[in-house]
Order: sequence, then C-alpha cells, then structure tokens
Amino acid sequence: MFEELREKAYLANMRLTKENLIKFTWGNASEIDREKGVMAIKPSGVAYESLSPENMVLIDIETGKQIEKGLRPSSDLPTHLVLARNFNCGGIVHTHSRWATIFAQAGKTVKAYGTTHADVFYGEIPCTRAMTKEEIEGEYEYNTGLLIVETFKGMDETTMPAVLVRSHGPFTWGESGDKAAMNAAVLEEVCMMAAFTELLGNTKPVSRELLDKHFLRKHGKNAYYGQ
Repeated sequence: MFEELREKAYLANMRLTKENLIKFTWGNASEIDREKGVMAIKPSGVAYESLSPENMVLIDIETGKQIEKGLRPSSDLPTHLVLARNFNCGGIVHTHSRWATIFAQAGKTVKAYGTTHADVFYGEIPCTRAMTKEEIEGEYEYNTGLLIVETFKGMDETTMPAVLVRSHGPFTWGESGDKAAMNAAVLEEVCMMAAFTELLGNTKPVSRELLDKHFLRKHGKNAYYGQ
C-alpha cells in the first residue's frame, strides 16, 4: 500500500544527492498525498546510499502518527507537518546546503538580483527571526514550522517556495517532492550568485518590470514558457 507515494518520496530524497545538496544525513524530503491525508518522509539518520522506497516512513498528516511499524521518521517531521497543514504544497525539502545555509547563518534575506532568481522566486527570499529560548527548549521542530508560517503571514507561499530559518538552514516546497527538491537546487544556486553579486558591490535588486516578466512568463494564468 502507498507504493507510489513511497517511490516519489524516495526519488525526491535521491534528487537532493544528485544536486549535491546533501552531506552525510543532513537533509530530508517528503511527499504528500492530499486525497488520502498521508505523508511519506525519509527515515531518521539513515544514510542516503541505504535508502529505498520501502523504508520511507508513512505519516497521517492530521494526527502526526506513524501509519505502519518500521523505521522512525526524520526528526524534522514536525516541521514538515506544520508546513503541510498550512501551506498549499505537495512536497517539502530541508537541507543544509552550503550557500543557502550561509545566508541563514548570517540572518540575511536573498534579494532578487537577476532573472535566474526571478524565474522561480517572486521577490526577496525571506529569512526568519531568531528563535526564542522558549521555542528552542520546547517543541523545537514543531516551533520551527510555526516560525516559518509566522514569517509567511501576508505572503503567498506558492510564489515564494523557500525560506531560510535563521542560524539553521533552508526549507523549500512545491507541487511535489521532486519540485521541492528542484526549488532547493535553484535556491542554492541563487544564494551563491547573490553572495558574489554583493561581494562585487551590487546590492540593488532587479527591476520590478524584469522580475514580473520572468516570474509571470512561467507562472500564473498568462504563463507562456514551455510546451
């Protein structure tokens, strides 16, 4: 049961390794079946080379309970669940990829400096506030999810499928786990580009007209990019 969901979650996790976003076990991807209310997520602490579709962990999204006995889910499961319950997405990814984590550790947002950024992220990629002592010492992973939701108050998560959690690292999401993984790869690339852009002395973002043109030609009702 849920073989297709497990397969998709497995492939999303594998894409993180192919995109060089993962070291050791530092990251995870989940896939969501909205119709059945189930999430498949990477097991905790299992090396990527040992993963298989069969050891993806199934979780009831509403209750947060594991559906079948087996390996324990990722320790970041509570964050995934908060995002799944609050965001319009079909998959979620967390990594500690180098350039995105550098921005997170610096507590910096990522400005949209060019069209590569604008093709995927509609504006400045947000960075959360620092977590409080109470949030850290309480239900840490659950509170991380709440912090992300708080950061997106008044924002559209479908046009900004990424966030930097301050002092921690990036989370991305998308219509599927594979799309969330792709967004994580693009995030890493634009963070690297932004860092060097600022190093070269430019801190002025791309014009609104160019941002709109590149994002809206790929997204929304009047999109015309692709077949």
